[in-house]
Amino acid sequence: MLSISPDAIVKPGARPGNPCFSSGPCAKRPGWSLDALSGALLGRSHRAPDGRARLNEVITRSRAILGMPDDWKLGIVPASDTGAVEMVLWSLVGQRPVDVLAFESFSATWANDIVAQLQIPDARVLRADYGRLPDLGQVDWSHDVVLAWNGTTSGVRIPDGSAIPADRDGLVICDATSAAFAMDLPWDKLDVVTWSWQKVLGGEAAHGMLALSPRAVRRLEQAPAPRALPKIFRLTSKGKLIEGIFRGDTINTPSMLCVEDALDGLRWAEAIGGLPALVARSQANLAVVSDWVARSDWAAFLAGTAAERSSTAICLTIVAPWFRALDAETQARAARRIVALLEGEGVALDIGSYRDAPPGLRLWGGATVESGDLRALMPWLDWAEAQVRAEYA
Repeated sequence: MLSISPDAIVKPGARPGNPCFSSGPCAKRPGWSLDALSGALLGRSHRAPDGRARLNEVITRSRAILGMPDDWKLGIVPASDTGAVEMVLWSLVGQRPVDVLAFESFSATWANDIVAQLQIPDARVLRADYGRLPDLGQVDWSHDVVLAWNGTTSGVRIPDGSAIPADRDGLVICDATSAAFAMDLPWDKLDVVTWSWQKVLGGEAAHGMLALSPRAVRRLEQAPAPRALPKIFRLTSKGKLIEGIFRGDTINTPSMLCVEDALDGLRWAEAIGGLPALVARSQANLAVVSDWVARSDWAAFLAGTAAERSSTAICLTIVAPWFRALDAETQARAARRIVALLEGEGVALDIGSYRDAPPGLRLWGGATVESGDLRALMPWLDWAEAQVRAEYA
């Protein structure tokens, strides 16, 4: 077999205008600059009327864009999506048996919390390998069910809500951090939905969003948590929901700079056409990668089923014979080398697969990413793979 010198491999001409393809924090909206934050209430109390009004504006604009039912509650909570999920698990789980879908890193974390930390005795963990969903037909919907709508580290998503019965007995607790604002969520099939600012709308980190259905609120008020809760997890007081959380009275101090940035992203989403436009932009990004994968002789989607492929966390695996011939440690090193070459050229930043996932690439395809930038990146992926293939040859 003839070896090719890496120096002989020609670099593509065009470059992405924005090389930020990280899966969190994600790319800022097109045209964003620091000027977007010029109206931030810096040095002001978040509990003052103006501060509370800005926080409530995040809530009301988010509800409107997502088409959330009027009888749902939406609040801003600490510690990003992780904090929102943990609040709910510690506050709600334990009244019924629990089924947990674990098919990537974060959903596996929720399973571990339920089994090892909360020690729910009748919990069932329904597992699947990276790239696959658990068998939804095995879920007992009379149980409380904990799931991620979109696997941020596996690129696998739940395609729709058809498997979830409308007349279920248990609550469906949905981690939607990389799905909200990019996918249509079936609100009538869910009871708790969480997400964070730093994903689809490109906001800054550390703030979570928690949405509760009337069924979830009834559970909170009628069946107190069977465990002691720290203040940062408490959603009720004297048997009633703390309504202020869902009007902008946050549990702890938020960053008003991040609040202004979140509002900027929401206003941009409204200006381009709301949720349908956001979904369309993300689907267009997936289409760019899909077209390239169909022609590639070395890359494939980690998610084998097309209907289950994420349009936000687009995860790719390397299937070239030269790569598969390597041992696991060398595969990981070769994948990191591809990532490093792309970063060195300044054409793609932070696109390595998640640390627990199979070696490969992960491209963010949320609404703030321009399809043209992904299109410009595809030849660079081929260039970097050819470089590393030549090195290992």
